[in-house]
Amino acid sequence: MVDAVALAEGVAHKALIVVDGRTMLERVADAVGHAGADTVAVSANDPAVIALATRLGLRVLPPAAGPSDSVATALAALGTPLLVTTADHALLEPEWISDFLRDVPADADIAVLLAERGRIEAAMRDTRRTYLRFADGAWSGCNLFYLATPDAARAIGVWRAVEADRKRPWRIVRRFGVGTLLRYLVGRLTLADAVGRLGQTANVRAAAVAARDGLAAVDVDKASDLADVRAIIASRR
Repeated sequence: MVDAVALAEGVAHKALIVVDGRTMLERVADAVGHAGADTVAVSANDPAVIALATRLGLRVLPPAAGPSDSVATALAALGTPLLVTTADHALLEPEWISDFLRDVPADADIAVLLAERGRIEAAMRDTRRTYLRFADGAWSGCNLFYLATPDAARAIGVWRAVEADRKRPWRIVRRFGVGTLLRYLVGRLTLADAVGRLGQTANVRAAAVAARDGLAAVDVDKASDLADVRAIIASRR
């Protein structure tokens, strides 16, 4: 099934959408490479994406049933440390990656980058994001994950559950017990507490890192996102 944004752009896959002369896949791969990655790989089975990845010198890995299982495949093939992102993160900057990795606690097995709502809206006033609301603010994911140690593999199962309920955070929190759910419902659960509990569930040390730039939370899920991304990139010329 072709993504609606890709279909509107006349391409077979969202990664092939051209933004200011370059495909989104090329933009993301360049950002990751300039941040210092030794190997850049892409999980893909679309022939056009595989052909582009090959031309770009990327390693192609077979995708699994869903994103979390595809990460498990990549982890088995590439090992740790492993940075994970998405091909529709067209605004991705090497500096965001460097800042993220610098801010990850030294003892973390796995970390996730999130941006606080005020920072996102300061960077992009009219954007609409999905927010997770905690005691210390409303947060949106930035599609950047860092698997620092082999123990991070234990978090894949929890990741799969979060993936299924990402639009219903109370269901995620409910997995951690009645006490944690009540703290969430009365607005006393912080983001760090929630991520810490996720880590405990998988027996790993998990950390949430706050993005310094609110634009890190902007990816291309719909046509309006693509229009916004193109406008932002055009303004950088």
